[in-house]
This record gives sequence, structure tokens and C-alpha cells, in this order.
Amino acid sequence: MDHNVHNYEGLPKYPESYWLESTKQQSFPPVTEDAKHYDVVIVGGGITGITTGYLLAKEGIKTAIIEATRIMNGTTGHTTAKITAQHNLIYDELIQHFGESFAKTYYEANNKALEFIRATVKEHNIDCQFEEKDAVLYGATDKSVRKLEKEYKAYQKLGIPSELTESLPFDADVQKALVMKNQAQFHPTQYLSAILDQFLNNGGTIFEGTTAESIVTESQSGEDRLIIDTHDGHTISCHKVLSCSHFPFYEGEGFYFMRMHPERSYVVAAKTDIESLPGMYLSVDSPSRSVRTVKINGETHLLLGGEGHKTGQGEPEMKHYEALKFFGQDVFQATEFPYRWSAQDLYTQDNVPYIGPVSANETNIFVATGYRKWGMTTSTVAAHILKDYVLEKDTPEMEVFSTERFHADPSLKHFFKENWNVTKQFVKGKLELTRKKPEDIQPGEGDVVIINGNRCGAYREEDGTLYCVDTTCKHMGCEVEWNSGDLTWDCPCHGSRYDYKGEVMEGPAKEGLRKVEPDEKLS
Repeated sequence: MDHNVHNYEGLPKYPESYWLESTKQQSFPPVTEDAKHYDVVIVGGGITGITTGYLLAKEGIKTAIIEATRIMNGTTGHTTAKITAQHNLIYDELIQHFGESFAKTYYEANNKALEFIRATVKEHNIDCQFEEKDAVLYGATDKSVRKLEKEYKAYQKLGIPSELTESLPFDADVQKALVMKNQAQFHPTQYLSAILDQFLNNGGTIFEGTTAESIVTESQSGEDRLIIDTHDGHTISCHKVLSCSHFPFYEGEGFYFMRMHPERSYVVAAKTDIESLPGMYLSVDSPSRSVRTVKINGETHLLLGGEGHKTGQGEPEMKHYEALKFFGQDVFQATEFPYRWSAQDLYTQDNVPYIGPVSANETNIFVATGYRKWGMTTSTVAAHILKDYVLEKDTPEMEVFSTERFHADPSLKHFFKENWNVTKQFVKGKLELTRKKPEDIQPGEGDVVIINGNRCGAYREEDGTLYCVDTTCKHMGCEVEWNSGDLTWDCPCHGSRYDYKGEVMEGPAKEGLRKVEPDEKLS
């Protein structure tokens, strides 16, 4: 496979998130010495961590947020930012696998999250393009129509305001569409910047550039404290740790790397003649297509998303951006594409997030993960559940999102399927052959190369600077693959991602890829 076959025509050469580019972000210092004691330390500065910190600080709880890179720079800064309880086709599945009561609690929790965001925007007068929109699933095949009709029946059982229709306000193939009423969309990082200010005003602390590596328990003055060790050798002590870092930085006895799989999806911003749309749209056919509006420099654009696939697997990633560009041109007569970006999210075995204690034996360490690309409401659900754990309250949501739950159908089937996939990817990477050498890599290109008989990765910057790395992932030894769309090295086993210099961008890996000299003799 040629990892460099792609066409940048009409698309930005490098990925950049509009949300991050259009938000003036504060900077915060790293931990440079052993930090003072906190009631709660939140690991991860995305929407889950910031919202949880906001809620805890309002309760007077001494809270710190630590972030390995920059606040909001991960999945939160690369979302499509739909605030909705319509999480693709999910409610019929939940009723079948878990029962009506479970499905209703799931819906009500996510709907309350939407109401919380709506109320918070109003309370703090946040300028974040918050707009009421219906959420719409649509299908163009007989099979997808049957699925939508079953989902509609589930909506009716659960009392979800909805309707079935047979048309869309744009010229896409459609036989049937399912509308969930009164949902919303917004600019996520502008919203979070305001929430962050409230967190700081209520006494919260933030550390950036601080990677949490491990947790140990120490007894001080007759009480147990959790000590977080950071990558730079410093420590932070607290009573409770909340892991809100996309993939849990600490798994304990939870074995989350075996219970979830990572997927990537893509977004392009498109300039069209459309001034507004009444809803946010998602196709249930494959490949998926997501559509919503956004204001960029005062002009309406469309955010076109989809093209999901397992991380590090499939065709060259730039082709997914190209597919979205062609969709924009064909359906909306799009003329400009000023932004493109991608995101990664985790899927649990039963498609319901894990929110709660990291394991049954570690009740002061909590996780929130597995949002399945619906992080705007689910993160807010998680923030409220984590706050209630800290305050030692019991709620019905805790059981629905329990980290300890296990249902043989579908969990067992997915467990074997995903772990067999991991095994295949591990073996495939070890056996992959290439004849390319570092000198074959052209400016702006990256690929797997051979250095003295060993599999390595190489990327050459436009000025000719060459970066070579050992492609063995630092998590569990799988071989990473080159991502031509985002200029990263992605692990097909558990989703760790590294920039082209080998530095960690996303876990579960905590250590960067080993740097290699082009003429190095490897063992």
C-alpha cells in the first residue's frame, strides 16, 4: 500500500481544528515541584475534566486539573459538537440488551446533560454559538429504514419527543428520517473557556504539560492519601483521583485496554450557499455522513463529518478527508474547505460508557471513558456522576454507567471479536515487509522504512529534516502505522498515537517512540 497517495487539492495541507484556532486559550504552568495536597485531582483537561472541576469547585472542594498537553487540545477540541441524546441507533439496542428502565435512565441522563449546558450558557451569558436544533438520523436503504422504524418504536416506549419523516432540507438520498426534537449545537471550546474561568474563580487549580503516570497509596497522619507520580518525577497528593483523560491513564484492575477499541472519524468545514439548517443530521448507512452548520468569521459553513474506522487500520487517512470533500461538492455544491481535522474515541463492549470506580477494589480512583463519539452530553453526564461519587451520593445513573457491569450479550461477543482483531494487527505489523529506505522519503511524506534490516518509521519535513523512529508502540509492542492525513503514527491495537517525531499524543502509551538515526545499527 502506498501511504502517500492522496490529493490535497481544495483541502488544507495540514489539519487544524476551527474550534481551537478560533478560541483564545489561557496557558497554565506544569507541576515543577511536589504539589500541595488537594481533595480531588482530575487528570485530563477536556470537557469531562473541566465540567467536573467546575461542579466540584462550586461545592467548595479543593480541586486541581492536570493535563498532559494543553487544555481542550484532545478529543474535545476536535468534536463536531452536537449536544444531543440521539446517539445514532442506540435505544432499541439498549432496550433489547438491558431493558426499558436502563434505556430510559440512559436517555434521561443525556437529556439532563443537554438541559445543564443550556442553563449554564444562559446563567453565565456565554457567547458560544449555542443554537436549538433537532437531531436527525436518516437512511437511504430498505435495511436502514427498518432500523429507523424500530428505533422510532423505542423512542415511543421511552417517551422521547420525536417524529418520522421522509425528506431532508438538502439533496441527499433518503427514504426515512427520525427526528429527536429540541436538541442543540454549540462552539465547545468557547463554552469551556467560560466554564474554566468559573472553575478558577472558585479556587480551582490547573497544571498543563503534566503527564500523570501512576498512583500509589500512602498513609499520612493516620489517613490514606493517593500520590500521583508525574512523568517529570514530581508528585501530587489528594484524597480522590478522577481519570478524565480519554483513555484511562491508570487502569488498576479494570483492564480497560481489553474492554474498549478506538476509532477515528473526520471533519471538513465547507463553504456553501446554505444560510441555515433546522437540524443536525447523521446518516445510518455506511459510510456515515454528519452535517451541521457553524459560523466561521460571520459566515455560515457546514461541518461535514464521518468516515469512521478503527485507528491505524484501513486505507490512507487522507482519502477519508477527500471523501468528505467530494460529498460536500456533490450534495451542497461546496466551493471552499478552510478547515479539516479528525478525532478519536473509544467504544466499550456494549456501547455504553464506563463511569465510576476504576475497579471494585479501588474506590477512591474513578474513570470516565468510552463515549462512542457522543462526548458532549456524555461528558456532562460523567461530570455529574463523578461529582456525586465524590460527595458520596447514590444515583440511578451510577448503575447504568457502572464500570463493573457485564452482560454476556453483547459484551462477550465483542470481547472476543476485538481482542482477536488486536492479535491480527499485532502479527500483521511484525510480518509487514517494505523495501523503502529513509532516503526514499520525500519532503512532506512519511512511511514505514527499513533501517539496517529493522522496521522503522520516517517522516521528512518540507525543509528536508528527516525524523526516524522505532515503530514498536510503547504500550504493548504492536507496530504503529503511518497516518498520512494527520501526520501521526497510530497504533492499530489499542489506539496510542504519536506525532511524527515520536512524542505521545494519545494514550494508553505514556512514553514516546524511540528515536532512530537513519544509519543506526539496531539490535
